[in-house]
Amino acid sequence: MSKTQAKAEKISLYQPDQSGLVFPEIPNFESFVEEREYRKKRLVAACRAFDLHGFDYGFAGHLTIRDPEFPELYWTNPMCVHFSQVRLSNLILADHHGRVVEGDYAINRAGFVLHAAVHEEYPEVLAMCHAHTVYGTAWCSTGRPLDMISQDAAAFYQSHVVVGASSGAVAVEQESGLSVAKAMGQHRGILHQNHGLLTTSQHSIDDAAFWFIALERCCKQQILIESTGVKPQLLDDQTAAYSREHVGSDYIGWLHFQTLYQHLEATQPDMFQ
Repeated sequence: MSKTQAKAEKISLYQPDQSGLVFPEIPNFESFVEEREYRKKRLVAACRAFDLHGFDYGFAGHLTIRDPEFPELYWTNPMCVHFSQVRLSNLILADHHGRVVEGDYAINRAGFVLHAAVHEEYPEVLAMCHAHTVYGTAWCSTGRPLDMISQDAAAFYQSHVVVGASSGAVAVEQESGLSVAKAMGQHRGILHQNHGLLTTSQHSIDDAAFWFIALERCCKQQILIESTGVKPQLLDDQTAAYSREHVGSDYIGWLHFQTLYQHLEATQPDMFQ
């Protein structure tokens, strides 16, 4: 957190016009070392946030962020370590061939196949998240995109897609990862049919992690309204587009995550060990 500058360039209506107020600011880095430390801390915090939201399921679930100096490498959570136990000291650095180049733990094979394919196909993607969540997995079985039933859903207006490629098959073969990567396009949210949710970001792991949490929440809302049998009132295209512009940007995803980060930093200091 830092105090706002008098003439800082605004990229969102949520940034205060008044200077001198405490408000999160996207940092600038003077070295790759500094940026790497920042990205790794945010990756650890994202894993801890997934634990807070109950996204654990055995060893399933993997989050990645590119290394700032060596973008062909990415940092990820270690295999068979619970989200609540991920910390700076047990992160691993891997290449697109699944080889661990730094760290002591093994890599998740399915995580490597999916994430490596996406990072390879889309060099602009910095971060990616996937976990086997209850509502996301359930909604993905329908093969339907989200309906625009709320402002929350509108954040994904024209930025999420249902992918049927390799649906339901465990992605342990490279062909499976490639088929998903090619089908997802430039969408932020991916509903992989009969599998679960994935999110990507060209901005930060903060952004990817928050929109994963938000996408799971939207799936829960969708299932709850479907269970009533009542047909919901949908947002029209103009309203959905307007809401996405103001509450669905990469910056807003990053900004939302700062609340989680501050909470975790204060309550779980062991994550930086």
